[in-house]
Amino acid sequence: MSAPSIREIARSLGLSHTTVSEALRDSPRVNPATRKRVQKAAKAVGYRPNPLAGALMSEMRRARSGTFRGVLAILDLDGPENRPASSNRYHRELARGAAARAAELGFKAETIVTGTQGISDTRLDAILQARGIRGLLLLPIAGKADLTGLDWSHFAGIYTDYLIERPGLHSVCPDHYRSMVYAVQRLHALGYHRLGLVLHSKNDARLLYRWEAAFHTYHEHHARKEALPPLIVEDWNREEFIRWFKAKKPDAVLCQRAEVMEWMVECGARIPETHGFCCLNVTSNTIPCAGLDLQPGLLGARGVELLIAALHRNDCDVPEHPSTTTIPALWVDGPTLPKTPI
Repeated sequence: MSAPSIREIARSLGLSHTTVSEALRDSPRVNPATRKRVQKAAKAVGYRPNPLAGALMSEMRRARSGTFRGVLAILDLDGPENRPASSNRYHRELARGAAARAAELGFKAETIVTGTQGISDTRLDAILQARGIRGLLLLPIAGKADLTGLDWSHFAGIYTDYLIERPGLHSVCPDHYRSMVYAVQRLHALGYHRLGLVLHSKNDARLLYRWEAAFHTYHEHHARKEALPPLIVEDWNREEFIRWFKAKKPDAVLCQRAEVMEWMVECGARIPETHGFCCLNVTSNTIPCAGLDLQPGLLGARGVELLIAALHRNDCDVPEHPSTTTIPALWVDGPTLPKTPI
């Protein structure tokens, strides 16, 4: 059952629509006793104001036109100075996709950097509310986010990575598990049989080991394909990689960092003649590679769509049951793999 409108409340009280509207805004132009009666009646029937409708009317009154451009915030909790260049490329694509889709839907998306500015939750809350910003799109962060200091009764939020717990928000992120299975299938179809997976331990843990789990599970159910022990590193270390590469002898390597190809070459690999390389995130690298496009621009756009839908429903606050929307990666051909089976 839909919530009652202002006109319905006005009819039930025998008051004008304008009087009820101003009473709900606590306007001093309405008699205090009438304001109290209207607000009590509205609460009794479960009326909730729609922030988008209020912003729309304010904009129309101010601009004397029907054009409305709401404002969303793209929150960068780390700041570009605190991220490696590879991560910044991914974050820029996320923000670009979000801003472009917001503009198509009549909104303006503004990036607010908090990490390097030392903005407290209390100050950020005040800034957002003063500017009438209700929708927050959070870019991925390196550590654990904590935005519990915001008054979430005023905001709807979407996180553009796998997991956020303080608070637990809806999120949109790549389908890492499905994408890894897809990459392994492509490599096997090209004739590679000894696949070597190389991951950074922090990224592996941040994704709840979905890259690693998909790699292991796929090989377990395809017994004819040999599964090499993955190399999980604490840091990108040349010596550690070379020891692993020489000991395990993979014929193709899957890794997020294209720089490891230099170490493969040191070991005698000729890419793609004798060995293949599959990049797990082509957006993060400037070196041309074959591999997975995690589609950060599309992720940003989908996050904005979910955010605006929540605002239209007046669905603010921390969700009781957070959900995750995933988008599979696209395969990109490149010079590090042959286009036909070897």
